[in-house]
Parts: sequence; C-alpha cells; structure tokens
Amino acid sequence: MSGNSKIIWLTKPEDHDYQASMSYLSLIFDNKSAKKLVKALRKASMMSFKAKDIFRSSGLSLLGISNGHVEKNTKKLQAGIRLPPVLLVRDDRQRRLIIADGYHRLCSVYLIDEDADIPCKIV
Repeated sequence: MSGNSKIIWLTKPEDHDYQASMSYLSLIFDNKSAKKLVKALRKASMMSFKAKDIFRSSGLSLLGISNGHVEKNTKKLQAGIRLPPVLLVRDDRQRRLIIADGYHRLCSVYLIDEDADIPCKIV
C-alpha cells in the first residue's frame, strides 16, 4: 500500500492494552517482573519510532492482511479510526525488543507505510 495514508493515533494506550501487556509479559518473565514492567510502562513517556525499525529490533515476522486482527486494524486505519499506541520492552538479555502490546496494529501500519512513525511507550 502507499505511504500517502495519514495514520492517526490515540494519545495514550488504553487500560486493556496494559492488561494485554501483562498477559503477554507474564509468559516471558515471572509474575513479579511482569508487573514491574507494566507499572513502568504506565509511567513511561510517549515516544515515537519508525515501523520498520521496531520490526527490525524485535526480530518478529510481519503478519499479512490474511491475519484477521491485522485485517481488522488495517480497515480501521483506512477509515481514519484511531488506534492505541504500542507498548514496548527492551530485553537487554536477548538484545531484542519485545512488543508487549500492539503487534497486530504494528503489522497493519507497516502494510500501509513502513516508514510511519509509531507512537509508543518503551521501558
């Protein structure tokens, strides 16, 4: 898709985004560490990174439009519906970026414009 689409975002993550982050992070870290990371994400300032850079640093594969969540988010973006920012965690041990919440949103944006700035919180 073209990079001409204007992607608009909510100004901050929603509560359920933090809950989803907790669910995901508790699979990677012990419960205490996951809670600490989510608490830090709630307090973190908003930042912005290019979609392509987030993907490169995470080492994850891009999901295509055939994924139901990606398709749903892509349609929302094309309709001008705002999506919540992405929540990210730096894993210093693995030297990788963990997408704690927003993987499907990130894939949708990348399909529209890989150079798009992605608002996020990162710890």
